[in-house]
Amino acid sequence: MVTTARQPKARMAKPGGKRTTGVREQSAQQTRESILRAAIKVFAQHGYEGGSVEKISRLAKSYDRMIYYYFGSKEGLFVEVLETIYQRMNDAEAELALDVGQPLLALEQMVHFVLDYYRAHPEFVTLLNTENLHKGRHIVKSLRAKEYSSPAITVIGDILQAGVQQGLMRADVSPRDVYLLIAATGYFYMSNRHTLTAFLGENIDAPPAVAQWKRFVLDTVFRVVNPAVQPAL
Repeated sequence: MVTTARQPKARMAKPGGKRTTGVREQSAQQTRESILRAAIKVFAQHGYEGGSVEKISRLAKSYDRMIYYYFGSKEGLFVEVLETIYQRMNDAEAELALDVGQPLLALEQMVHFVLDYYRAHPEFVTLLNTENLHKGRHIVKSLRAKEYSSPAITVIGDILQAGVQQGLMRADVSPRDVYLLIAATGYFYMSNRHTLTAFLGENIDAPPAVAQWKRFVLDTVFRVVNPAVQPAL
C-alpha cells in the first residue's frame, strides 16, 4: 500500500487584507488632519485659553479622546498648530520663483509676497499673537522650531548680493534686517487693522488703503537698500 505524505493546507489570504490596513491608516490620517484643521480655526478664533478640547473635537466631528490619542494633550495640539502654520509659510516661501539677476524686481516681488501672505492667512497672524501673549512658552517646546528659519532671508541675501554687484544696493544692509522690516510692516498693519480703523477713522482694510500701504512699504524698503541713502548715525 502506497502512502503519501499529507500536504499542508495552503493558507488563504484574507480577501482585501492589505487594503483594510491601508484604509485604516488613511482613515486615521484623515481624522488627525481634521482635528488639526479644526484646532487652527478654534485657536485662531478663541485663543489658547478659550480654545477648548471640546470645541475642537466638535468642529472636527471627532471625540475628545482622539485629540489626546494623536497629540497627547491640548498643549501638544497647540504646538503642532504652530509648527503647521510656520511650515505652510516656509513652503510658500520656498516655492517663490524669483530672478535674483533682476534684484529690484525680485525684491519688489518679495515684499508683495510677504504682505499678501499675511492678508490671505489672517489665522497666521492671530495665532502668532496668541503665542506671543504667552511669551512663546509653547513653541519653545517644539522639537522642530529651529527648522523654520525663513527661506526668505536666504533669498533676500541673494537679492542684496546681486544688487550690490550691479551697483543698485548697499553692501552694509543685513538680509535679516530687510526681512524684519518687510515682515514688521506687513504684520503690524494686518494684526491691528481693526483698532487702527477705529482710531484713524478710515477703513484701512479696504483694497485702496491696502494698495496705498503696499506702495509705502515698497518705497521704504527701496530707500533702505538704495546705495544713495546714507545710514543714520
